[in-house]
Amino acid sequence: MKTRKIDFSETHAFSSFFLDYIRQKEVLQNFYHRFPCVSNFKEQITEKSSFSTAQREVLVNELKNQYSNLVVTEKVKGNIDSLRDAKTFTVTTGHQLNIFTGPLYFIYKIITVINACKELKAAYPKHHFVPVYWMASEDHDYEEIKYFRLYGKKYVWQTEQQGAVGRFHTKELKALLPEVPGDISVFQEAYSKSKNLSEAVRHYVNALFGNEGLVVVDADNQNLKKALVPIIKDDLIKHSAKKSVDEATEKLHALGYHTQVNAREINFFYLVDGLRSRIEKTAQGYQVVDTDLKFSESEMIRMAETEPEKFSPNVVLRPLYQELILPNLAYCGGPAELVYWLQLKGVFENFHTPFPILLPRSFAMVIDQPTFKKFEKTKLEIKDLFEEKNYLFNHWIAKNSANELSLGQELESIQQILQQVKERASKIDSTLSKFVGAETQRTLSGLEKIEKKMLRAEKRLHSEKLQQIEAVKDALFPNGGLQERTDNFLNFYQSDSAFISKVSEQLVPFDFSFNVLIYD
Repeated sequence: MKTRKIDFSETHAFSSFFLDYIRQKEVLQNFYHRFPCVSNFKEQITEKSSFSTAQREVLVNELKNQYSNLVVTEKVKGNIDSLRDAKTFTVTTGHQLNIFTGPLYFIYKIITVINACKELKAAYPKHHFVPVYWMASEDHDYEEIKYFRLYGKKYVWQTEQQGAVGRFHTKELKALLPEVPGDISVFQEAYSKSKNLSEAVRHYVNALFGNEGLVVVDADNQNLKKALVPIIKDDLIKHSAKKSVDEATEKLHALGYHTQVNAREINFFYLVDGLRSRIEKTAQGYQVVDTDLKFSESEMIRMAETEPEKFSPNVVLRPLYQELILPNLAYCGGPAELVYWLQLKGVFENFHTPFPILLPRSFAMVIDQPTFKKFEKTKLEIKDLFEEKNYLFNHWIAKNSANELSLGQELESIQQILQQVKERASKIDSTLSKFVGAETQRTLSGLEKIEKKMLRAEKRLHSEKLQQIEAVKDALFPNGGLQERTDNFLNFYQSDSAFISKVSEQLVPFDFSFNVLIYD
């Protein structure tokens, strides 16, 4: 496997907001703490050294409980135990509990944190760095996690369950297994041996990445959520988070950026089996939206103190929760994630919690051997593939046609001649100016139609080659989008069991460009 790198801007797939962050645009620098380069981790380590010994102990104990039913590699076991040590830190990525891992970029996220930890260990050998996958087990958006795409076909998990998806049982998911082609033994074992989706995801992620020491955290946990109690109380009564986010949002809007999240007065959901619904303040106290559940202020505060597991943070406070329970240095995410993190720095400052380094995940497209051989015959450059089909076809024709297809010079000449006619006619009768202008436009439009017909005729002469280009484009950009956001890793893993390790060797953290991975 070899890699060719493409500048993000040449992919036409990333917002200017994200690109400005990558380029360290000065106007954004107040919205994050430290830029993601290895040298900046020295100060981040010093700052995060304030993480308490007591919280480390809670974390290790809960992780051991969560892994108690799994066969754990020595590397995972060692990483969990090392979290008691004040010189151990984490690099974390988070993601939804998509079935069968969902789109390819889930794999790239995890590879990024694993490789980042290796680079940090080389740079800071006296410290230990643990890659962490934070499961979004409390997310209740079943519609986003219920399907995956393999070999061009969409496979869907049908269930009527509601609430936090991590608590969903996997019985109905087992019915999908016989429909999925190829070797899926990793997932068959995970879904059959686990009582809920969180356990199943931990099982298969451990099977795929346990040898690299990846640690999986499920934060839907009473003991871990005890660290959230002061935040819950503040959010219920003072609404500090909303004030901080609104201030950042207003500043970003003034700079012309479109923000991702809106803070609410209360940024917690009420969470029990089968239900995750927003908490709202009322004149009488609090209520859980779309239910009959109502609480007085004293009842709510008491619940926060004794049953914090019933409070589930939304997108505004989940990042803070992560940093409260992990000795974390950096969060690794995609473009949309990192953009919304830029709205949150004030929330962290308000609660005196170090803001993590925001590390973009690795981005990639994989080209298998048959597709690459077809591509080579097109005589296109890799970056050309990121253009729209029509542009791609026209670009190829313009580059490879033996005929001159552009009438640009002719159009310019005729335009100059007709301008002269217009000036002469106007001297005779000023009302003729409008008439000549209309005739000029008609003539130019006619020439443009001729040019388009010439191009279409030329395309017909090269239809076989254009079909070849289209086949490559469709294979690498399913449904017209980036492969990594649509296709599942099994598209490659089933024919190459070393796929993950090969990709890991190619993806370099802290190198912000788009990777085209080619099987050679």
